[in-house]
Amino acid sequence: MKRCVPLCAVAALLRCSPTSAEVASYLDKHDQLRHLREDFLVPKIADLPPSDLTLVDGSAECIYLVGNSLGLQPKKARKYLEEELDKWAKTGVHGHTEGSRPWAWAENNIEELMAKVVGAKAEEVALMNGLTVNLHLLMLSFYKPTAARHKILLEHKAFPSDHYAVESQIRLRGFDPQQSMLLVSPRQGEHTLRTEDILETIEKEGDAVAVVMLSGVQYYTGQLFDMAAIAEAGHRKYLNSGAGGLAGAFIHEKHRDDIRPALLGWWGHDLKTRFQMTNVLELQPGVSGFRLSNQPILLVCPLQASLEVLIQDSVLKNIYPSNANVQGH
Repeated sequence: MKRCVPLCAVAALLRCSPTSAEVASYLDKHDQLRHLREDFLVPKIADLPPSDLTLVDGSAECIYLVGNSLGLQPKKARKYLEEELDKWAKTGVHGHTEGSRPWAWAENNIEELMAKVVGAKAEEVALMNGLTVNLHLLMLSFYKPTAARHKILLEHKAFPSDHYAVESQIRLRGFDPQQSMLLVSPRQGEHTLRTEDILETIEKEGDAVAVVMLSGVQYYTGQLFDMAAIAEAGHRKYLNSGAGGLAGAFIHEKHRDDIRPALLGWWGHDLKTRFQMTNVLELQPGVSGFRLSNQPILLVCPLQASLEVLIQDSVLKNIYPSNANVQGH
């Protein structure tokens, strides 16, 4: 990401408190992505749960700070949803194979968009299931603990679902979470993790670490982890959505042929022969083979609307300053 101007520097420039409205207005005015606000619907204060409107202008837009739980609605989301509801009403079952986003493979049409956002190749990304389901599916194949190599590293304040998934996977393999969960915490008096502390933990634990599992953005603090440095350290020994939203999964192309899913489903079968119903599995390589069933079209539509905002050049250049069309890992 491009380097941000520290709040204290802005406050000093404006000669006010870092928490003042002047600082927020200054940052809004100089935000290179401020035009993206026009792509979303921001709730009006009067439409929110009851509050004392005698103190505020109810017709004004609210200040929305809960993107970690549910992002704002992209303006195109309603259009795409209505298109599919209209297709369902008019054509019924033919919606599976007809229209701009056939339901039987609708998620495949937007995986290239997601790949651009995360800097991956389209064949390394799958949009499927919910987040916790994907974590379990991937850990079933990639977490192979032994007596010497059984620890899973994650942040101490990981999202509860992530934490519980790790605990259960460890118990499923016959290990003790107290011994096998390697929780990294901020330093005393600090709220975010230092990259050097994460790297030091990986180096110190060495071959005892079987899996490193950190979110790209920490949900509780908003911290953006240096995933490149963390991944590099791990080699020496996961956009906002909402509860129930369609999740993504990534598996590097180097595992395309050597890692198979532990649990199988129809959607892991090659699309070219999937509907021949032979019950003879032709497993798709890589992450696509981890699919279990088709994704609800009403979840695909709002995700498509969000991704179309995120892949604009102005956004990608802020994520990958040196190359807006990065295809690295």
